[in-house]
Amino acid sequence: MRPVFGEYYITKDKFFNQPGDLRDQVRRSSLSVSNNIAEGFERGSTAELLAFLYIARGSCGETRSMLLFTERFGEAAHLKSQISDLKSKAESCSRQIRGWADNLQNSDIKGQRHLNENTRGIYDQRKRAEAFDKQIKEIVRKARPQDYPVE
Repeated sequence: MRPVFGEYYITKDKFFNQPGDLRDQVRRSSLSVSNNIAEGFERGSTAELLAFLYIARGSCGETRSMLLFTERFGEAAHLKSQISDLKSKAESCSRQIRGWADNLQNSDIKGQRHLNENTRGIYDQRKRAEAFDKQIKEIVRKARPQDYPVE
């Protein structure tokens, strides 16, 4: 079974033990994904987290680019399956980060750093009001099913 960091596993192959910094760059860019997410999260604001999420996506792209470069070498033919698997994982990671970023962009929460008793109270009150509104709509829908046809 391969370790979680497949890029590290694959860079132990003899192909990567040649002059140049391909091995180190693949390792740095793949590790940069999680490091940027962690740093952005720890900054405590949604805006900074978003910025670091996009940097992390860039690192996913950089890793994919280097894997594409690597698979074009005949000397790396024995790594074809592993490279394909890692490219798919990097693409999936990039899509997930994009989904998270899209969700955050549509959020009214500015981040943990901006929360205080007043803003938490406003946020909690809004959530309770939304839940109450949903309950009322469900009660009305049950009481007047003829006004709410099943789709």
